[in-house]
Amino acid sequence: MSMGSTDKGLLTPQNCAVVFLDHQEQMLAAVSDRERKDVLESVLLLARAAKIFEVPVILTVIQCKQFVGELAPQLTEQFPGTATLKRTSMNAWDDPRFVAAVKQSGRRNFLLAALWSEACLVFPALQMLEEGYGIYVVRDASLGTQPEAHEMALRRIEQAGGVSLTALQVLLEFQRDWAKAEHYEEVMAMLKPCCGMIGQEKKVPSP
Repeated sequence: MSMGSTDKGLLTPQNCAVVFLDHQEQMLAAVSDRERKDVLESVLLLARAAKIFEVPVILTVIQCKQFVGELAPQLTEQFPGTATLKRTSMNAWDDPRFVAAVKQSGRRNFLLAALWSEACLVFPALQMLEEGYGIYVVRDASLGTQPEAHEMALRRIEQAGGVSLTALQVLLEFQRDWAKAEHYEEVMAMLKPCCGMIGQEKKVPSP
């Protein structure tokens, strides 16, 4: 992965985009309540990070006879003006409209989150890597049909040159410096419930 497309190896809101693949209610209904809760929390953390830092977002779902559901409303509510690309292939990179959306973003690094990892995540990730894009898989905002399937998909992507990270890591990487006041309050509000940071209201002073 080229260092030239990142800030000395780090992601910034200006050098990446986020892709949400197939976080459909129908898919989520197939997992346990706990798995559904955990993955949705991470998906929303990633979505809110993209929203407050104004990172480009691509939303897409798979649509066929068995999978006709819409994206989870918790996700679409974050991006009311963003159209959802509907496709038939498990591999989003097979769809020319998806490829066009990636190219139109003007970014070289992409954060991918998807259901299911063994197909709808790994297929486009591998082909985008072949095309020279930097691929960062948000592992806790993605899910496989089984834990082993999820882990094997991540391993395959990493072996091809992709990177795994978490939604919280993305948020902190975007903020990076607590002296940056523009999104400080919003970031802290997101951190409190997931990191136990309750009652810490004192703002970091500007240098």
